[in-house]
This record gives sequence, structure tokens and C-alpha cells, in this order.
Amino acid sequence: MPSAPLLRRRLLRLLAVLLTLVLLAVAGFVVWSRIGVMDAEPEPWQGVLEDPGVTAERTDDSLVLRPGAPEDEDVGLLFYPGAKVAPEAYAARLSGLVTELGMTVVIVEPPLNLSLVDRRAPDRFTGVAPEVDTWLVGGHSMGGVRACELAEESDALVLFASYCATDLSTSETPVLSLSGSEDGLSTPEKISDHRDALPESATMVEIAGASHASFGDYGPQRGDGTAVIDDAEMDAAVEEAVAELLDSLP
Repeated sequence: MPSAPLLRRRLLRLLAVLLTLVLLAVAGFVVWSRIGVMDAEPEPWQGVLEDPGVTAERTDDSLVLRPGAPEDEDVGLLFYPGAKVAPEAYAARLSGLVTELGMTVVIVEPPLNLSLVDRRAPDRFTGVAPEVDTWLVGGHSMGGVRACELAEESDALVLFASYCATDLSTSETPVLSLSGSEDGLSTPEKISDHRDALPESATMVEIAGASHASFGDYGPQRGDGTAVIDDAEMDAAVEEAVAELLDSLP
């Protein structure tokens, strides 16, 4: 039988190997999270910056879109991006909520470009707009999964080509689920399979011709379907659905 000192040395070597493997795995994950980030397409993002109806402001951890002129509306959307998609890639698609509905939109810049690992409290982001007293939370793809976790702390939940891993079936929070008929990632079948996680009262809107990437402006995405809807039609569909949600809020 090995002596106690020998066993101790073997145990220390084993722990050192395990610690090294853990550190390598963490380092690999961090590197992976920074590779292949899908940047915003330049033209739509530039259009937002040049739009007099939108004021774009950066904070340390978010992109804030405000109406260019004072509005009576006091409603905001806290939005979580999809995995490894730049926040600016959603600015154009969400800018219509600012210009047409008078909303303030805060797009989170999550750590490691992954909304699902973001454990920061919502008020860290909503605090940039103290004048807003009604906050919707939403997100695209993986960002929607994170938004589901915050639904009970919000006035409404908006899913953009996403579905919940959190069971909200008994929640009284109003829910709007926007999906695309041509989505190859959050497919219509997956949206349907996860319908039971949402309240019975949830509004389900499938946008004809929309793909997964139609909900942002970051180019084609591997595994996605082919969109047969243009940007103007997509903008109008999103704005109309969100407007109806706002009208239904107390």
C-alpha cells in the first residue's frame, strides 16, 4: 500500500491536472465567444445614426435608442441580443418602435457576447431611462431565453424568434411571441413544441416570409432558412404586433 506522503503527492498532481483542464476549458470558451461575432451590417446601422427621429447613445454595457423629440410615451424595451450578435445589429429593426411608438429601447451588450450568461439585474440597464415606468423585456434567439428569466420582473415579455426554457405557463405577465415562417433555427415546429411554457393568453404571431436573421441586420446565419420578406415589411410587422401588445397593457 502506498505511503501517506506518496498518496498526498498523487492527489496534488491529480488536482493540478484537473485545475489545468478547467482553466483550459474556460479559456477556450472565452476565445470561442469572441470568434465569429456577427457584426451589424453597415448601411442599416448608419441609417439609425442619421435618423433625426432616433437618438443613439452608448453606455458602458448597452446601446440606448431614444425618441429624437420629447414624447408622451413612458414605455421602454429592455432587449437581449442573440448569441454572438452585436447589439448594433438590432438597432435598425427596433428603431421603428422608437420613431413610431415613442418607446425607449435599451439593447444590452452581454458579457462574452452571450445573453444567457448575463446575470446582471435589469435595473442596471433600465436605470438609464428613469422617466420610463413601463418596461417590456425581450430578446432574440438566446437573448429571448434570458428575457424569459426576467419576465416576472417586467410588465410584458416579447420573444423575437425565441422560446422559453423557463416555465411561464401560470404567469400573468403578458407575452408576445414573434416568429418567422422561414426560420431554420427557431423553427415553427420548435416554437410550437415550447408553446406550453407560455401562458395560455400569450399572443403568437408568425411573420410570413421571415427567417431567423430577419429579426436583425447581421447578414445570413448558418442553418437558417431564406427570408422572402423585405426590411420594410418586417419593420411593419414587428411594429404592428408590439403596438397591439402596448394597447392591451393596463
